Amino acid sequence: MLLSYIKIAWKVLLRRKFFTFISLFGISFTLMVLLVVVAMFDNFQGAHAPESRVKRMAFVSFMSQRFKDGGQMNTPVSPYFLDKYVRPMKTPEKVAVYSLFHATPAYIGNKKLDLDLKFTDAVFWEVFDFHFLEGKPYLAQDVRSANRVVVITETTARQYFGAATGVVGRDIVVDQRRFRVVGVVSDVPALRFNSYAEVWAPLTTTKADIRNPVLEGDYFAALLAPEGTPLEALETEYQQIVSRVTIPNRDVKKLVTHADPLLASLTRQLFGPIGGDSSDKTALFYAVTVGLTLLFMLLPALNLVNINLSRILERSSEIGVRKAFGATGSTLVGQFLIENIFLTLLGGVLGLVLAYAALEAISEANFISYAHFTLNLRVFGWALLVTVVFGVLSGVYPAFKMSRLQPVQALKGSAS
Repeated sequence: MLLSYIKIAWKVLLRRKFFTFISLFGISFTLMVLLVVVAMFDNFQGAHAPESRVKRMAFVSFMSQRFKDGGQMNTPVSPYFLDKYVRPMKTPEKVAVYSLFHATPAYIGNKKLDLDLKFTDAVFWEVFDFHFLEGKPYLAQDVRSANRVVVITETTARQYFGAATGVVGRDIVVDQRRFRVVGVVSDVPALRFNSYAEVWAPLTTTKADIRNPVLEGDYFAALLAPEGTPLEALETEYQQIVSRVTIPNRDVKKLVTHADPLLASLTRQLFGPIGGDSSDKTALFYAVTVGLTLLFMLLPALNLVNINLSRILERSSEIGVRKAFGATGSTLVGQFLIENIFLTLLGGVLGLVLAYAALEAISEANFISYAHFTLNLRVFGWALLVTVVFGVLSGVYPAFKMSRLQPVQALKGSAS
């Protein structure tokens, strides 16, 4: 019986090709967009190398200095601030300090190559788990001695030396200075803001004055919590430290800065850095995201409602014949629901194929540097389930109403 209903559903879909196309397009396009967005979000904050321990990490990123006249200045923090106040923290297992990445020119003959350079300490390589193709990271001794050594990505090695391996010990000129390559790592997606760069060098080799006793700068810190320690403990200790910070600028009355999980550090920038619990802002972010997702998925649902109404109404004669030969109302409702689910599942399969093709195209186009997006089948399953539920609900009422018609009324087309 089920196979017969599916065959009937297929014939019905072919009967009104335009309406079928509209329905399938709405379902498949919605699922495709949802899967692409989720893949990008997962690429940003999912637990993947070199940030596979991101769930144990909190980040000190921006600091807001509130002035007495009501103004404020939002900047990353300085190496001085991190060295004096953040490194001595007791709760974190490790504290890594690193700069923003900056584009710096390198030259291969007459060809200019712009490379993203980041300065870090040696702990950076212990907190983030990079995959080394060759060599090793620079050590604490290299940082203390300001040795001009670098770690580069495999793409940088290919572009500069013509090969991804066999380059350890060779020299590369970046930031208008000569450095020696000590390691080559796999490419890091640009969405991995904290770990991403194309060249990493000891922070003591920067041309900037990292000992300047100011609070603002262009550095961040990643705090790795011990296994089993909640990230809230890092924030609690950090706030105790911030309350004791000596503010060199007398015009500043207050400092607002946090040690947040990765997503919370983003939501503070979206919803305002001022105070508040990071979990509240994250919850707000998820609430807005879920609301927009459901609203977006209502589009194919509403489309299915209209298609189902017109499709069922035009089949009143078929319903009359079925009822005249003894079909019960529950049998007819079941048939229409199976047709609806079949249509939704077909759209879901098309959406999965389109999402895979779109993600491959985005990855190949290098739209986001070094990012490779993959499908999240768990999200696809939930999205498809929600779409099926909407589809079922959109077909239940009209199918129920039509199943209650008397055979004579249905045969006469009295569907209204």
